[in-house]
Amino acid sequence: MTTRPPKRPGTPGRPKPSGAPDGAPPWYREPTARQWKALFAAWIGYLLDGFDFVLITLVLTEIADEFHLGTATAASLVSGAFITRWLGGAVLGAMGDRYGRRTAMITSILLYSLGTFACGFAWGYTSLFIARLVIGLGMAGEYSASVTYVLESWPARLRNRASGFLISGYAGGSILAAELYGWVVPHWGWRWMFWIGVLPVLVALWVRRSLPEAADWQAEIGSAAVGPRPERPNPFRPLFTGRLRSWCNAALTVAASGALFCVFTPVGEGYVPWLSVLAALCLIAFAAQLGGRRGWLRHIALMVTVFCAFLYSWPIQALLPTYLKTDLHYAPAQVTDVMFAAGFGTMAGCWLAGFVGDRLGTRRAYAATLLASLALVFPVFAVQRSLVGLGVLLFGLLALSQGISGILPKYIAGHFPTATRAASLGFVYNVGALGGAVAPVLGARLAEGMPLGRALAVLTFGLTFLVIVLVGGDVPRRLARLVDREAPEDHLVPEAGGSGPLPEEASSGPL
Repeated sequence: MTTRPPKRPGTPGRPKPSGAPDGAPPWYREPTARQWKALFAAWIGYLLDGFDFVLITLVLTEIADEFHLGTATAASLVSGAFITRWLGGAVLGAMGDRYGRRTAMITSILLYSLGTFACGFAWGYTSLFIARLVIGLGMAGEYSASVTYVLESWPARLRNRASGFLISGYAGGSILAAELYGWVVPHWGWRWMFWIGVLPVLVALWVRRSLPEAADWQAEIGSAAVGPRPERPNPFRPLFTGRLRSWCNAALTVAASGALFCVFTPVGEGYVPWLSVLAALCLIAFAAQLGGRRGWLRHIALMVTVFCAFLYSWPIQALLPTYLKTDLHYAPAQVTDVMFAAGFGTMAGCWLAGFVGDRLGTRRAYAATLLASLALVFPVFAVQRSLVGLGVLLFGLLALSQGISGILPKYIAGHFPTATRAASLGFVYNVGALGGAVAPVLGARLAEGMPLGRALAVLTFGLTFLVIVLVGGDVPRRLARLVDREAPEDHLVPEAGGSGPLPEEASSGPL
C-alpha cells in the first residue's frame, strides 16, 4: 500500500479545519481549568444578558395594556435598547482594548442590570424607554468584552466552539425568562420579572472577581504596557486628531443619537425616512474614520452583514410571544412551553454551530446552516393548532437559523487585530444590531396589512437568503481587499482559510 510522504515544514497546503495532532487528548481536555473558568464567567454574563433583554418581549402585551400603547409603539420598547448599543459597544469596547477585557466585562454587566431594575419602576412609556436605553449600553459592552475575552483566552483550534458555547448563554437566559413568565406574571405582575432579573448579577460579579486577563490581550498589550510611560491602544484616536475633527465627531454623536431616538419614538413621526438617512450617514462616517484608509470598507461591509442578520432573526425573536398570544390565542402556560422549545433550540444550535464551525470553517458552516433553515420558515407559521408540532418546528428552525449566530462573534472578531478588536467588534456589531431595532417595528407594520405570522415568515425567509449570500460569498473580506490586499484571512486563526491549528508560537497560552 502506498502511503503519502509527510509534508515538509513550509509546504503550502490547507489543514483540516478541525485537525488535531495525532494522539492528542479529547478536545475538552485541551483548554485549561482557567480557560474553562473564563468561558463560564462570560457565559453567566450572557445568561443574564438574554434573561434581561428577552423580558421585554414576554411582557410586551401586558405593558401595552397597562400604558395603553398600540402594537407599533409597544414594539419600539424592544427597539429602545438597540438605539444606544452602537455607542455602548464602541465606548466599552475601547475600554476593553485600553484597560483590559475584564474591566469592560464588569462595567457592562453593572450597566444593564441597573437598566433592568429601573424597568420595574417605570411609570409610563417614556421612563421605560429610557431604562431600555441604559440596558442597550450595557448589553453592547457585554458582547464586545465577553466575546473578545473568551476568544483570546481559548486555544485557537477551538475558538468556534468557544464562541458557540458562549452565545448559548443568551438562549439559556431566554429559556429561564420564559419559564419564570408563566409562574411570575399571572400571580405578581410584569414588574416582578424585571426585579427578579437583577438578582443573578451577584453570581456573575462573584465569578468574575478573580479572573485573569485574556491571554492574547495580556501578551500583546498588557505586558507591553508595563513601564513608567505605558503605551496602550486608543481606538478612538482617529476621531480626535484635531480640534475641528473632535468638534465634528461630537456633533455627529449627538446627531446620530438624536436621530435614532426620534426614529424609534413618536417624536419623529412623519420624518422617519429623513432621520434614518441622517443616522446612517453619521454612523458610516464613524466607521470610515475608525477603519482608516485600509479598513473603512471592511467596517461598513460588516455593519451591513450584521444589520441583515438581525433583520432575519429578530422579527421572530421579538414578536413571537405577541404572535402566540394574539394570533394563536395561547394561554401564558402554552406561551412558556413554546418559548422553552424555541430557546432550547437556539441553545442547541449554538453548540452545534461551534463544532460545525471548527470542522468546516466559520464562513462555510454559517452559510450552510442558514441554507438548511429556509426549509422550515413557512411550515412554522402554517402550524396553528398543534402545540407539539409548533414546538418541534420552532426548535429546528431556531437551531439552524438563530443558533448559528453562536459563531457570528468568531466570524466578526477574526477581521480585526488584538489592539483594536473589542472596539471594532463592539462598534461594527452594535451598529449592525440596529437591524434588531428595525425588525420588530417592521414586522408590526407589515402585520397591519397581513397576518402577523405571514409577515414574520416573509421577513425571515427573504433576509436569511440575503445573509447567506453575504457570508457564503465572503463579501466583507472581498470588499476589504479592494483597499487592503494584504489583509489577513483571519486574525484569530492565521491559517489559510482561517481554519486549522495555529503554529505553536502564535497560539494563546494558558491563563
